[in-house]
Amino acid sequence: MLDETIKTELFHVYYKRWITVYKEGAIRKVTMAKYLMTHQWLVKLVPNLKLCDLTRISYQQLLNDYAQEHERQTTMDFHHQLKGAILDAVDEGFIDRDPTRKAIIKGKTPREKKPKYLNQFELHTMLANLNLSQDINWDWFILLVAKTGMRFSEALALTPKDFDFAHQMLSINKTWDYKANGGFLPTKNQSSVRKIQLDWQTVIQFSELLKGLPEDKPIFVYTKGKIYNSTVNGILARVCKKSKVPTITIHGLRHTHASLLLFAGVSIASVARRLGHASMTTTQKTYLHIIQELENKDVDLIMRSLSGLS
Repeated sequence: MLDETIKTELFHVYYKRWITVYKEGAIRKVTMAKYLMTHQWLVKLVPNLKLCDLTRISYQQLLNDYAQEHERQTTMDFHHQLKGAILDAVDEGFIDRDPTRKAIIKGKTPREKKPKYLNQFELHTMLANLNLSQDINWDWFILLVAKTGMRFSEALALTPKDFDFAHQMLSINKTWDYKANGGFLPTKNQSSVRKIQLDWQTVIQFSELLKGLPEDKPIFVYTKGKIYNSTVNGILARVCKKSKVPTITIHGLRHTHASLLLFAGVSIASVARRLGHASMTTTQKTYLHIIQELENKDVDLIMRSLSGLS
């Protein structure tokens, strides 16, 4: 009898309960927020759709309606978040067949993409225009992210004791909860816990800069109060404009760092470890265009080498 009741309940009600049972407390807050946003879209788009009425056609119509206001990749994410709950409903016998099978993912034409990274000359020009004062400021933050490829939240969480100047190493083992009320949080995943090798120039600069600072206090947010990603992106944008280079974000500095390493011939495995990616697949997907450019260069090199043989 209970099964029959569940079959006839509204899809968005079932989905909300599924999130609570399977996701709450098991995923990061930021990911949970995405699931809750998906639920809100269900309430908006299919407020009266019952679980038992989920067919391939009704599900495809739901995706199509969502895709009218979203790009294809966002629609794909929406689909994946719903699919987990729907497949569980199929397993439990609440739905006879999998309505997500052969789903077609559509979406709005993507907006013109802003530059994601700088080339080596542009980065060098931008860094030369930083105001690296004797005290910690956001320009030092920009420099360090450019040199290490850290995530925004990882760099905010850095304390003086994370720097091992003797071995030119920087330990990444936590993040800063800048989206809420501050405080340390775990890293994005276990692979994000890592040590990053620093160049000697950065070591000299920061060993001097951090003298006398509390060992366990975050150096960039200490005494600054709440930090907003937009604030630091604004500072970086002004430096980019002054330097007459494309305007990128702090996350764009991470892309820049990885891109320069790949173009310099550093292996994908090493770049993945340095960035704290869970697998090389993530690195390959993110930097596919660069990897393809490098493969084309390799082909040219191979052909030149072979043509020299006689």
